[in-house]
Amino acid sequence: MRRTTKYPVSGTNSLWQIYKTVSFWKVVKNFIIIQIARYTPFLPVKNWLYRTFLKMEIGEHTAFALMVMPDIMFPEKIKVGRNSIIGYNTTLLAHEYLIDEYRLGDVVIGDEVMIGANSTVLPGVVIGDRAVVAAGTVVHKDVPPGAFVGGNPMRIIYTKEEMEQRKTHSNE
Repeated sequence: MRRTTKYPVSGTNSLWQIYKTVSFWKVVKNFIIIQIARYTPFLPVKNWLYRTFLKMEIGEHTAFALMVMPDIMFPEKIKVGRNSIIGYNTTLLAHEYLIDEYRLGDVVIGDEVMIGANSTVLPGVVIGDRAVVAAGTVVHKDVPPGAFVGGNPMRIIYTKEEMEQRKTHSNE
């Protein structure tokens, strides 16, 4: 199970009550910063924007590709290690607004992780160091370090040991 905290709501659905859970002005600021960063071709500038204005933790040499969409309401709950790549049009969510509740959870992406294009990472997920996430994957649970995962629902395609074995055989 993902690591999320549940907050029950009553009456209208939780998204209808959004500004009881997060400041309108915070969302406006985050939206503007994220839109600028999504189109910025300069990776150091993009990381500076995320660190400075969104309070995201981002390691050195991490690359957010064009159109990556960090959580607009709670980006400070996203942590990405060093030398990782977040692929084109990937979405990193730290919240879920449901009918009777909303949920918040940290997203932790390790060092030297590769996330393929058009993937979605759900709240409360940890992606281990040197893991590879195939393009188009919905990451709905933790990814072990060094594993290669893909699909919807996500499954382990190769474990760390199998990945190392494949690399050894390809170098022979």
